[in-house]
Amino acid sequence: MPAQSPTYDLVMLLDPDAEEPARTRPLSEAQAAIEANGELLRHDEWGDRALTYPIRRRATGEYHLLQFHAGTPELLQTLDRSLRIADEVLRFRIIKLRPGTPDPPEMRASAPPPRRAADAPAPQAEPEPAQESAPAEQVAEAEPGAEPGAGVADGSQA
Repeated sequence: MPAQSPTYDLVMLLDPDAEEPARTRPLSEAQAAIEANGELLRHDEWGDRALTYPIRRRATGEYHLLQFHAGTPELLQTLDRSLRIADEVLRFRIIKLRPGTPDPPEMRASAPPPRRAADAPAPQAEPEPAQESAPAEQVAEAEPGAEPGAGVADGSQA
C-alpha cells in the first residue's frame, strides 16, 4: 500500500495595488499546477491584511492559503520558480506539514487586520484608589462570636 503524499501549505501575499487580472494570474497558475501534479485540498482567501513591516513599500497584502498534496517533487520546484518571478507576489512560503498538524484557522476575508502592539494606544494609568483608614477612635472591636464587620465604626459605644 503506497504511503499518502505529504501535505503542504502554500501561503501567498499578493500585491493589493496590482490590477485584478495580474493579481489573480499567479494564484490561478499555482492552482492549475497543483491540480495537474497533485491534489488541492483547500483554498482560503484571507483578504487584505496589514503587514508587520513594509514589503516593497506596501503596508498591506492580500493573503491566500493553499493546502495541497504534492504528487511529485517537481511540483514544489515549479511553484517555487513561478512564484519567485511573479511581480504581483510580495512573499510566499511553502511549508511541509507534519502528520497530525491541526487544520488552519478559519479567517474571514472581511475580518479587520490584527492589531500590532505598536498600533495599540498606550494604556491609561488609572489612579490608585486612596486607602481611607478610619481614625483609631472610630474603630471598635466586635464581640467574640459576632459576624465579621459587625463592630461599631461610628465612635459610639453599644
